[in-house]
Amino acid sequence: MPTTTTPETPDPRIRLQKVLARAGLGSRRVCEELIADGRVTIDGEEAILGDRVDPDAAVVTVDDVPIGIRPGSVYYLLNKPAGVVTTADDPQGRPIVVDLVPSETRIFPVGRLDLDTEGLLLLTNDGDLAHRLTHPSFGIEKEYLAEVEGEPGRAAVRRLRTGVSLDDGPTAPATVGTVSPAVLRIVIHEGRNHQVRRMCEAVGHPVRRLVRTRLATLTDPRLAPGEWRALTIDEVRALERAAAGPNDEGDTRRERRARDR
Repeated sequence: MPTTTTPETPDPRIRLQKVLARAGLGSRRVCEELIADGRVTIDGEEAILGDRVDPDAAVVTVDDVPIGIRPGSVYYLLNKPAGVVTTADDPQGRPIVVDLVPSETRIFPVGRLDLDTEGLLLLTNDGDLAHRLTHPSFGIEKEYLAEVEGEPGRAAVRRLRTGVSLDDGPTAPATVGTVSPAVLRIVIHEGRNHQVRRMCEAVGHPVRRLVRTRLATLTDPRLAPGEWRALTIDEVRALERAAAGPNDEGDTRRERRARDR
């Protein structure tokens, strides 16, 4: 629906190439080429040079991947220490993750890490991306290092890989490797409460220490516990690609257009 403007409400739309450039996709000239090549859509329709969009309302994609164009979006990667609650507020007065990052903008954690679990956590005010990173249908990978009691043998590792029966149903197959006799690397794409801890306990090796080392495409072994940093534009783009999911026909709009010509 066209945007209605009056002298008191100036037109919020700006040139599409400016929006793309501001999102970090290249110079104005490069962004104009993206548009001319038919790689950009606005609300599902192929864009053309000269289009203008409202950054707060339009859904813009490049190669079928939505871009984060809304002004004020922030993305922080935090290495959460143990003993900090993954929430924006805690009635019990315990330390919370939002107090470890800048407070100029209201943000929230993407997903949860247990109180005693350490590792990488994304905090943002981008609700759409947060939804896609946490919704089970997108199958976003989370990688952990789990220090466990005892030394898991082949049978225990095989059970973790193929699926473990828990009280809320069997787990999906996981990627599991042995780092050392008592340390496992576990990659899951589900998001159940305390899942890795419950999986390890189910095979007879309760977790002593748990650290998340990767969320989707995000990893940073140099980030010390309690430290944070802002994501780069490339990292945000990579997250958006990871959370885009396949389209219904398994190819891009550009490929479909090429077949139809």
